[in-house]
Amino acid sequence: MQNLTYLAVLEPSSDGSYSIYFPDLPGCISTSNSLGEAANMAAEAASLHVYNMECDNEEIPAPSLKLSKEDTEGNVIMPVTIHPDLFRMKKDNERIKTNITLPAWLKRIAEEQKVNYSRLLETALIDYLQIPKAKIH
Repeated sequence: MQNLTYLAVLEPSSDGSYSIYFPDLPGCISTSNSLGEAANMAAEAASLHVYNMECDNEEIPAPSLKLSKEDTEGNVIMPVTIHPDLFRMKKDNERIKTNITLPAWLKRIAEEQKVNYSRLLETALIDYLQIPKAKIH
């Protein structure tokens, strides 16, 4: 299992909240209402950012241990460890909604028979796409 530890920069606001960013992950930002919540918000943001980079076939930046004075001055620095493999598995197996259209008469009969559309469509797609059982998560 791959682990990556990035340094998160937490910029405090006057209301007690924090803005979060990662110098090694440009564009990866989040916010937190408190310092206690910041670790979770930072880990979620970094995990999602790396996941999206993987989906876009972008190179994942190696974590560095150096920060500029601009990043550290007046801010809280927090190491954040993410687990890209586990996050990818979680995201890839998330249930998502999709719309389909059916003739009204077919929908009525299916509902009378208490058809589980999700299970039926998933099974039919696996069969139609000839996905081997070993590939199914």
